Parts: sequence; C-alpha cells; structure tokens
Amino acid sequence: MQKIDLDHVGNRILPKLLQIQAGTIPDAPYLVSDERSISFAEADRLSGSLATSLRESGVSSGDRVAFYMPNRPETALLALAVNKLRAAWVPINAEYKGEWLTNTIQRSRARVLVTDSQLAERVGSLASSPDDQAIIDIDDDTLYDNSPLEPDYSQFDYGDTSAVIWTSGTTGRSKGVLVSYNGWLRPIHRGVSVFYDSQDSDVILNVLPLYHAAAWNTSIFRALAEGLPVIIEPGFSVRTFWDRIRRFGATQTFTLGAMHMFLWNVPEHASDADNPLRVLQAVPMPADIIQAFEKRFGLNIVGAGYGQSECMAITSEAGRDAPLPPNSMGFPYDDTDVRLFDDDDNEVPVGEVGEVRIRPLTPHIVCNGYFDDPAATAAAWRGDWFCTGDLARVDDNGAFFFVDRKKDAVRFAGRNISTMEVEAVVRRHPDVADVAAFGIPATEIADEDELKLDVVPADGANLTHEVLAQFINDNAPHYFVPRYINFVSSLPYTPTNKLKKFELREKGLNSETWDRKESPFEVRR
Repeated sequence: MQKIDLDHVGNRILPKLLQIQAGTIPDAPYLVSDERSISFAEADRLSGSLATSLRESGVSSGDRVAFYMPNRPETALLALAVNKLRAAWVPINAEYKGEWLTNTIQRSRARVLVTDSQLAERVGSLASSPDDQAIIDIDDDTLYDNSPLEPDYSQFDYGDTSAVIWTSGTTGRSKGVLVSYNGWLRPIHRGVSVFYDSQDSDVILNVLPLYHAAAWNTSIFRALAEGLPVIIEPGFSVRTFWDRIRRFGATQTFTLGAMHMFLWNVPEHASDADNPLRVLQAVPMPADIIQAFEKRFGLNIVGAGYGQSECMAITSEAGRDAPLPPNSMGFPYDDTDVRLFDDDDNEVPVGEVGEVRIRPLTPHIVCNGYFDDPAATAAAWRGDWFCTGDLARVDDNGAFFFVDRKKDAVRFAGRNISTMEVEAVVRRHPDVADVAAFGIPATEIADEDELKLDVVPADGANLTHEVLAQFINDNAPHYFVPRYINFVSSLPYTPTNKLKKFELREKGLNSETWDRKESPFEVRR
C-alpha cells in the first residue's frame, strides 16, 4: 500500500497518480482478474502505449473516446490512456443494444469508439455511426506495441474534464455529466478512503459496472490513490459473491442499491462468517439490520454519505462532534454549503423536507456541466446553488436524512411520502422478495398522487394484498398503506441496480391491480 498525498491538488490528476505509483511500488499488483494481474508499472506502460495508439487514430486534447465493453482490466487502462491525452472517456452501458446503443454512441460524439471481441459484432450490426468515428478492438495486441506516451503533467489542471458519465436514467432521459479529475479524487480523499481505513494487506473487490461512477470512486481510482490491488469482477452475483471474496482474499468491497439486501435475504448458513471480507460499504443499508448483518457475515459496515455523479456533498465521516443518528447520511463536507429549499427557492425550516442544494466553497467541487446540454446545465443552478433534484430533511445538529428523489416522492393529502421509507417497511415482510413504491396520479385531487406498490413475492410465498396492507398498517404510519398493489414477477432495474420507476409509472394500473378502496380492508389510523 502507498497512499499518495491528495492534499496537494497538483497530484489530483489520474494518470499522474499512476506515474507516481509506478515509480514507488512498480511491482505491486493493481488491476486483477481471473485472467491476469497487472502491476502499477505495467499499467503505466500499457496505458501509455494505448495512448500513443489512440493519438495515431486521431485523438487529441479535448476529444472524447467512448468505450462499450464489459468489466475488465483493459477498461481501466483505456480510461487512464485517454486521460494521458487530456481527452475524456465516455463509458457506455454494456447492456445497450440496437437503437438505444446507436443513440448513445451518437450523443457521445466520440472521436473513437473502443469495444472488444465480445461486443464487436453488436457494434458492427448497428444501422449507423458517426462518419468520422474510428472503431477500435481493445483485444488488438498491436495497440500496445507503440512506445508509451509520456505526458507533460504541468499542462494538466485538476479541474479538467476527465470523463463524461451518463446518468442512470431512472427518472427520464440520461444526461452526460462532465466529471473533472477533482470530481473523482476529492471524495476519495475526503470521504471514501476515510471509510475504509486501508491496511497493507487489503484487497478491493469491485462488482459494479465500469460505466457507473461508484465503481471508479470506491474501487478503481481509490486503489490507484492508495496503492492497493483491485479485483475487477464481471458483475454482481448473489450466488457466487462469497466464493469470489474467498477466491481473491478480498477484504473490502462496495454494494449499491438492493445488492446487500439480496445477500441478506439468502437463507443463513453456518459458514456465512467464514470469509476474509473486513469492510463493506453498503448504500443504502437499513439501520435496523446493520448489527445483525455484521455479526452474520463477520465484517464491519462503514459509513455512507450523499452525492451524485455531479458532486459528492455529505459524508458520515465529516468530522463533526455531534453523534450520527441512525439512517443519517451525515454532515456536509467543509468545502460545501448544503441547504434545503422549497419550490419557491425559500430555505425550509429544520425538520421539514426540501430539495438538497449545494454551494461549492472551493473550485471544481461540482461537475463541469452536462455534455452538449446547456439547457440542463443552466436549469441545475439557482444562482450559486446547484440543485440536486433530491429531497432530504436536516435535524437540529445539522445531520441530513435522505427522503427521496424529487420526481419519485409521492405527495398526497398535503404530505410528502418517501417511497424509500415505504419500501424499507415492506421489505421487512418475510414473504416479500422486492418492492417498488411510486405514485399514480390521483383522480380525485389535482396535482397529487396515490401510492402504489409493485411487489415481487418470495419464492413459495402465499402473500395476499390484505395481509401485506395490514403489515404496513401495523408497522408504519397509516398513510404508508398504499391505494394500489400489484404482485409482479420482477422489477425493472438499471444495470447499476437502480429502479426505473418512470417505467412503472408509465405502466400504471391494470386488471390485476388491487385497489384498497374496492376491498373490505380498512386503514387504522
């Protein structure tokens, strides 16, 4: 392990970190998979040769290089190679195909598209691609035959755009977030590295897709900054997760969305704690199962925080003296001012729900805007405040609590109902495997919603709508009991395990929807 000093902003340049690590711990493993282990020195050399090949393909400073590949070490090499040219890399969801893939490639306006032998046929079958775009196969060994490019890092700035990260598109059309070098490395330095408190023997395992920002923040670039090996898994699998942890001796990992809940819902086994995992960062993790989860699997669950691809703003390791309440996201970083506002731009009182807005106090805290979308960039700001589109509340000690995405929150009878909190209650029922809570436009009251649940019953469960409604009524505020329930076989997730609730809202009601008002069930207040 070799932690680089990131207090010095001049070091907050991704390929420069690789150069430093290659000079200090050249033979230490960095990028690891079943097929290969690449040391820091080898990663520096290979990414430099790849940068030379990209330059010969026409890539220069300010250009974009898109990649459409599964998780593999070469993906990280490519990102670093692109940044060595002062260009930006654009990861494209490896599950896209057809028109959706074509559209994303075209929107990326990349000089070069990089794919691999596994996905090359899918790319070749597309109806159209930009006329001036070169297509490169990362499995072409000649890409690494050139002399390595040696950048002049005095020409780089930590606020330069490093990547264009497409948002998950859970609430609508995705946007391309212009992420700077500082956008990656500041939260690693100020929060993520603090969470993990790495030791010399630590090994990071990454199960997140490399077209998602969290994979780079928590694993790939943190390993680069700390001088640790990172195992790049093809993806997340409940069935093989613990076997892979044991296979590589992994001591640190990060799970997102429902991943850790899937692990929790697997029947207990006597060997659950027989694994080397020391630290798990699980976001979001219900506070009421943290201790049981830690005991069952023999690990420590570390703090969380709040942020988006656009900006990290809140951390449970912010250094405040106040105790961290259960389910809190934490406190703002000291280089950001975070407050809550209503739709009329008024700051809301303590305890009330408002939109999270961020005012950066130092340069390059928030992203450099949205790619090719000046309207979205302008709409995201109210004066000096960046508007996140997320709802939260804050307590008397300044701790923040996430409520919901603004577009996902359900407002009925004057209340803002957090769909996340509703889902947390429903998941406690033993016969529920998964659930999505969302709003359906109310017919009786304009501009308000009725609460609807789409529920995936557990295998073999004999769950009824009334039994589930009664469970909610017994364990939560009465207004958490939904008007509508559908039992479904599955829910639509993005590849980063985020629910695509806009699809559920569009589907609405059907002939199998249970309507509380048409049943004998009565809500007890």
